[in-house]
Parts: sequence; C-alpha cells; structure tokens
Amino acid sequence: MGQSSSSCSCNNGHEIYRPVIIGKNSGDIDGDDDLTLSLPDECLGSVFGKLGCLDRNSCSLVCKRWKCVDSKSRNRLVLLARSELSPCLPSLLSRFNTVSVLSLKCSRKLFSIDDAALSRIPIFLPFLKKLKLKGCIHISDDGLHAFSLHHPPLLTKLSFASCGFGAKGLNSLLSNCPSLQDLTLKRLRKLDATSSTPASSLWPGALSVDGGDVSNDHHNNINAVVAGDANKKEKDVHNYYYKRSLRLERLCLKDLHNARLFIPLILSASASIKTLIVCRSSGNWDRVLETSLHGKTTSISEIQMENVQMGDAGLLAISSSCPDLQLLYLSRTTDCTDDGLSAIANSCRKLRKLHIDAWSRFGSRTIGDEGVFSIANKCSQLQEVVLMGIPIAIPSLNALASNCPVLERMALCNTDSVQDSEMAFIAAKFLALKKLCIKNCPNVSKSGIEAVGRGCPNLVKLKVKRCKGVTQAMVSRLRFQRSSLVVSLDAGSMLFDSGGISLLASAVNEEEQGTATAMTNTNSTRSAAAAATTVAATHVICSSRGALLLRSKFESALQLGRRRRPTEDNASWYSPSASIPSCTATITY
Repeated sequence: MGQSSSSCSCNNGHEIYRPVIIGKNSGDIDGDDDLTLSLPDECLGSVFGKLGCLDRNSCSLVCKRWKCVDSKSRNRLVLLARSELSPCLPSLLSRFNTVSVLSLKCSRKLFSIDDAALSRIPIFLPFLKKLKLKGCIHISDDGLHAFSLHHPPLLTKLSFASCGFGAKGLNSLLSNCPSLQDLTLKRLRKLDATSSTPASSLWPGALSVDGGDVSNDHHNNINAVVAGDANKKEKDVHNYYYKRSLRLERLCLKDLHNARLFIPLILSASASIKTLIVCRSSGNWDRVLETSLHGKTTSISEIQMENVQMGDAGLLAISSSCPDLQLLYLSRTTDCTDDGLSAIANSCRKLRKLHIDAWSRFGSRTIGDEGVFSIANKCSQLQEVVLMGIPIAIPSLNALASNCPVLERMALCNTDSVQDSEMAFIAAKFLALKKLCIKNCPNVSKSGIEAVGRGCPNLVKLKVKRCKGVTQAMVSRLRFQRSSLVVSLDAGSMLFDSGGISLLASAVNEEEQGTATAMTNTNSTRSAAAAATTVAATHVICSSRGALLLRSKFESALQLGRRRRPTEDNASWYSPSASIPSCTATITY
C-alpha cells in the first residue's frame, strides 16, 4: 500500500474483496487504487496511535509513507537498553525524532548502554520531555553530566531506578535542566553508599554549572545546619539555598537508605515543590523534615510517607510549613501519634484526603480515635478518609458526619471496633457518602450491611471484604432491594479435597465478578467407608477472580476423575483402611 498497489493478485482462485467508495460507481474504481492515499498524514497517524505496539511496528514496514507517518507521529518510545543497542541508538532516535517520552530498561544482570549512548540522546530528541532509566547500571555520573551539558530545554520529568550513578551525576542534571519539575529516584545503591557530607549531598548549589565546587564557607554553614549547631547562622544558609532554588514540583524517593542526603534538595525545592513521596527509605525523617522545611510556608499540597521512621516531630514540621496540604498519606510510620495528627488538624484546614495505616513498634502508642476526632472537627473539606487499624468509635464518626458535609469516600479496615452499631450510625448520618469499603472487620454481620443498604441515600458502591458475618444470600437480597447499588463481596477461601467440592459463599460483582468460597461435601457412604482416613485437603485463599477460576478448574478435574474411576473388580487403588497423608497448601494472590 502507500505508493504501491493496495490490492494483491489472486493466484489460488479465491475471490478478492474490493472496497467501494461511496459516491462512485463500481465501474469507475481502479483495482490498483490505494484508499489510504486520500487520508491526511495526521489522520493516518491518529489511526496508528490506536494500535498496539506489535501492530504498529508491522504497519511501519508496509511502505515508505507509512514508515514516515509512524516515525513522525510517535510520542512515546520504550527500548530494551542492552549494550547491543548503543551502536544503533543514534540512527533509531533520528528516525523517531519527535518522541517526547523515552524509556530505557535493562536487566541488572546484563550489560546496559554506556555513557556515550546516553550523552547523544538530547541531540537526536530535541522535544524530549520525560526520560526513564531502569536497570542501566553501566551509566555513570560522567554520562549524566555529559547528558546535562546539552541543557535539554523541554525536559520536565526524570525517573531513575536501579541505576549505577550517584549524587554527582544527579547534581549535574539538577543544575543544567532548567525545566525539570518531576524527579523520581528508586533503589540507587551508589547513592545509598554516598557519605552524608555536603559536597556529596543532592543539592543544586553543591556544583556550579561547569562542575566546580562551591566555597568551603557555605559547606561549613551547611554542616552546622545538618549537625544542629545552634551557634551558626542557619538563616543565612537557608537564604543561600533559595538563591539557587529548584523548580521541582514533585519529588518521589523509594527504597533509599540515606535520608540526610536529601536535606539540601528538599530545602532548595521547598519554594516550588507540591508533592513529596517517601516510601521504604530509612533514616531519621523527622530531622530531614524539620531541617528542610525550616518552618517556612511552602506550597506543598500532597505528602505520602510509607514505611519510614517518622514521628510527631515530622508531623509538626509539616503542619507548620504546609498550610495548603490537601492529601496526607501515612502508612506504617513508626512513631506518629494522636498529638502529631492533632497538629495537622489545627494547621492544615484544607485537607481533602486522609489515608492512615496505623502501626505501632513494640506496642508503643500510635494514631487512634482521638487523632481522627481532631481531624474531623477541624478539616471540614474532607472528601476521602481511609482508616486502617484505627479503633474508631461513634463520637469520631459523628464528628465526621456533622463537620464534613462533602465526605464521599470512606474505608474502615482491620479493626474490631467497627460493629453493627457503627454501621447503623453510618447508614443514618452519612448522607453524602457515595463509596464505602469495609474490610477485615470481623464484628460486622449481615444486619450492619443491611442497615447501610437501607440508609446512605447517595451510596453507589459498597465493598465488603473478609467480614465473616456477611453472606452471599444477604448480598443477593440487598441487590434485589436496591438495584442501583453496586455491591462487592470478597469472603475468603475455598476448600478442596478428593471427595468433591461445593460452594459455601460467593458473590458476583459487576467489577470483580465475585468471590467463591467452597468447602468439602462428601457423600455419606464414602465418609463412612473412610472414617479412619485422613483426607488430603487444600485451602486456597485468593482474590475474587482467582477464586472463581480455581473453583471451575478444580470442579472440572474432579468430575473428570469420577468418570475415570475404576470398577470394584480392579479397584485396588482405594482401601478404606489405608491412611492417606494430609496435605494442606495455601495460595495467596
């Protein structure tokens, strides 16, 4: 097709289908006409954009025009960045010179592309906006420095995971990429091994544009801030950072183990940063937040802290510096208590989303009902609340219902305090609630769920997971009584054995297709014959779709086994007196 004929000759005697153009007679159509020639390149590129990767690659090989259109219309390119790619990378990038998103991935067990290949990327991709490197362990600080010297004007997002460079290369990028707004760092082991001296910290002022070091006087002042020396002029150091401030709006740090390195980076970007995400990164994050935020008002609107060492001191630093905070995500933070959450409630009145996964170390004090009560009384703009492991009581629920009129999404998980009385209160008071999730609350029974079904007039979705008192029969009645409500039930596990299978509880949902729970249902004759026998059983605990799939597979296998069972004459394979060893396995998805 394209410049060549769009039809093919028929050598096998089969009839060829020829398209008909509306408005023309069939006799006026030439069999050699290419109908795609009438399409503008923009329309053809839009069609290519709807195709999958393999189909699009195949279309690019049809003709020269299609190859050209495909090359000019690609915006995203994902490549396996093995060492074999380095020689042909320039020609490949010159073909797709309009790409704005480039992703280079390689296994850490293989040789990746080198510094020379990386340094030439800005030359061939002048419109590059996002760059992602994963597993490129053979790219060093020199490669990043050579890349940054091109000063890519449109580069706004960088994501590095499991790579081999450290602070020096990152400082070059931070200094020489003027449009950088989003930085994600994951599992950078060389960065973890870096010492915590100011010269090796992530700080755009630590290196000048040409790679030279700044004066030792500034290093001494920075040492005073990090070490907590009260005799030094911290205000001067703070002002110096702002003179060389970054334009970062989002900073994501995951699986890193040297928290002190990020103090200068967060301090320098605190004037513009809006989102801060820290996951599974060791170090004293109380000190990091206290030093980097420095009590100055920032524009941060989203903070996510997951599996980090942080307590009330960090929450106090957040409350004093983030008056515009709208999303707070605390998951398994070690030392956060109700006092810290109360400080957030007093200062961050614009909070819209709150997610707390309470966890205490060695049974110490953690976030509880008192902190939730403070948030409910002060943050009237709450729209979403997720509480995991928090013993919430009716007074806190009452405060949420009374003071948060726009609360639309709520999840209560992993707590024994939520019972049928709390469910009835939710049904009566939460009039604006649209989505409700009850997960792993063993004291919630069918009466509590039925009360929610009768109340909450705006509720459109109800999700119930691992609540022992909720059955499929109750869910079926609830769906019949309130057809507009989407109910999702995930009840638990299935039990299979050699005797058969039967359904104990299942739920079918429009989204998850339900959950099946099956148990053994052997007939009386076989159970009497095998009274002294230990039955082999398998417990399968999985998600809803997995439960239904496994149940259907096991049922088919058991039915096939019954049809192939030998007759009594040669049934030496079964002996009632023989003991069958027990076998129990758990599969979790």
